[in-house]
Amino acid sequence: MKNWRSIARGNWSTFLLPGFTLLAILITWETVVRVAAIEKWLLPAPSVILQALWSAKELIWQHSVQTMQETLLGLALAVVVGVALATAIDWCEGLKKAVYPLIIASQTIPIIAVAPLLIIWFGYGLLPKVLVVALVCFFPITVNLTDGYRLVEPDMLRLMSAMGASKGQIFYLVKLPAALPFFFSGLRIAGTYSVMGAVIGEWLGASRGLGIFMTRSSQSFLTERVFAAIIVITLLSLTIFLLVEGLAS
Repeated sequence: MKNWRSIARGNWSTFLLPGFTLLAILITWETVVRVAAIEKWLLPAPSVILQALWSAKELIWQHSVQTMQETLLGLALAVVVGVALATAIDWCEGLKKAVYPLIIASQTIPIIAVAPLLIIWFGYGLLPKVLVVALVCFFPITVNLTDGYRLVEPDMLRLMSAMGASKGQIFYLVKLPAALPFFFSGLRIAGTYSVMGAVIGEWLGASRGLGIFMTRSSQSFLTERVFAAIIVITLLSLTIFLLVEGLAS
């Protein structure tokens, strides 16, 4: 009985309380907009946003498919490159000293400043958006996995060495399994940011995608459609996060 009560309390705090808080915010928002008679081009009410989301559902779906294609390709590229580089850094101490500081320093460069260069170099097609997503997702995957390799229990490594295991065997039997939680931790962060990376790339030049949908809507003062796109972007990010969470568990 005590366990069921603790589970119920956990579900209450995890789902119900945030849900009630969000509901209270939406009700307050709706009330303020209606009482103050705020124009919908300036701040649409939640009900107006939901109507816009429903009325433009087919158009939003078309743009969402494009954004998700860019997101998944970019995330996959970031995983491949990030895992390969983190593993190479773990195997070669000299490479770590040469490359790891540059990886850290690269995060001081805003992605919004790099994206226009990718557009110039690779045009307005799919590739620059995929590269933007990969750049956004690359850092947390690489750094977390590198830390995972580094923080493996030293006693276990010494034991495997004493048993005559080769460096490759130590890596596959000890380091890689121990580093997987770190990898998934970085992948959760990367997955959350991946849709945002695709949208940033689309802002700078695209013919389809949620980013260009938001740009066109804002230029036409269709603010309710901008909010509708934000809702879809949030849901897509949560979906990717939950998929990674499922893989990690």
